[in-house]
Amino acid sequence: MALNEVLTEIDSGLDAAMDRLFELLKIRSISTDPAYREETHEAAEWLVKELKSLGFDAELRPTTGHPMVVAHSKGDGPRLLFYGHYDVQPVDPLELWNTPPFEPQIEDTENGRVIRGRGASDDKGQLMTFIEACRAYKAVNGELPGNLVIFLEGEEESGSPSLVPFLENNREELTSDLALICDTSMVSPGVPSIAGSLRGMLKEEFTLHGPRIDLHSGHYGGPALNPLREISKIIASFHDDQGRVAVDGFYEGVHEVPAEQLEAWKTCGFDEKEYLQHAGMTVPHGEEGYSTLEQQWARPTLEINGLWGGYQGAGSKTVIPAEAHCKITCRLVGDMDPAHVRKALRAHVEARLPVDARITWDGDLDGAPASVMDTSRPEFEAARQALSDEWNREAVIVGMGGSIPIGYYFKSILGMDAMLIGFANDDDAIHSPNEKYDVKSFHKGIRSWARILDRIAK
Repeated sequence: MALNEVLTEIDSGLDAAMDRLFELLKIRSISTDPAYREETHEAAEWLVKELKSLGFDAELRPTTGHPMVVAHSKGDGPRLLFYGHYDVQPVDPLELWNTPPFEPQIEDTENGRVIRGRGASDDKGQLMTFIEACRAYKAVNGELPGNLVIFLEGEEESGSPSLVPFLENNREELTSDLALICDTSMVSPGVPSIAGSLRGMLKEEFTLHGPRIDLHSGHYGGPALNPLREISKIIASFHDDQGRVAVDGFYEGVHEVPAEQLEAWKTCGFDEKEYLQHAGMTVPHGEEGYSTLEQQWARPTLEINGLWGGYQGAGSKTVIPAEAHCKITCRLVGDMDPAHVRKALRAHVEARLPVDARITWDGDLDGAPASVMDTSRPEFEAARQALSDEWNREAVIVGMGGSIPIGYYFKSILGMDAMLIGFANDDDAIHSPNEKYDVKSFHKGIRSWARILDRIAK
């Protein structure tokens, strides 16, 4: 591979690459909203067309939901599977966007040029870095780099309901020597990062039922059980004063981070002050005795994501509500078992119910264990060196606080490791109004994949 020629091709073709990204960003592929079903399908068709133009054998694969995009290039070397997703989050609240979310544009900021638009960073901009690297390689060499499988999902932002059945039904076709995933962030701007671990996820939702109907707070205030008051007590019992989860058995399977790993994290480029300030905080508020990075990457959490009940409209309505509701997510680490955590959490809640109250649970929602990658594989060091060369800064192996279940499913269903390399920044507002993707990240992301493929696709 004439690497320098490929990099030159990427540089000269950047404007055209951004034009193609803008075409994809204009498609409103909101997977969770049935109103956008046709446009989500359109995004998949757009990608198939692009991949076919590069010489991939590409096609749509139907599912019970949105289609998968699967493409192959048959060449020499190890078989590498690249994963991304073409669906995006909803744009609400629309009034907080400074520009229309599906009319992408370039904006000059104090930190450089950025691409504004829903999906710019998560994940259309990131998946296009890999496709554009393949395009440049093909333009220079006349063929695609090695033995590649491209696998693009259309339901990642809506819980991936079709993913597991699809992987199980297409195990032989998709199983590769290594999976490459571009749906993550750098630990700090300009610091290329490879994720060595991902936290798992458990979702729960419950309703606490009290009186048969909403009650007049004058007639029944005092003797009546108030579900909002009782659910507040239960929620307050989830954590102790040191921020530790107080659910019996919650920490089963949690391991302390080895000292050498903690030492490496100290020099990974993470800026705690900047990280906290970005969220409007001055100090971390998690589990005492652990650094901010440990809290984010290596400790489990139990978070209240939603809490509601009673009258929500303007003014006052003097009622004692008949029920109260709570949404919870737990981030899992190490060998934590989602089924065990779910059982422990439910037991904790139900043990604290007063007389005349009952709980209903919203079925068995999503749950996936944490993923720990085999970073001793030679491909990880090859990729780390390639990233260091491109960014002129030592690339780092990091943990990730987020949860990308695909990494776990690749391991548990297809039996293959995954290498997660992303070029997003923490301030990209990926699920919020005014999502962005730095033009520099897009450009250097393309160049990074070219360098990585040069090292591991032979």
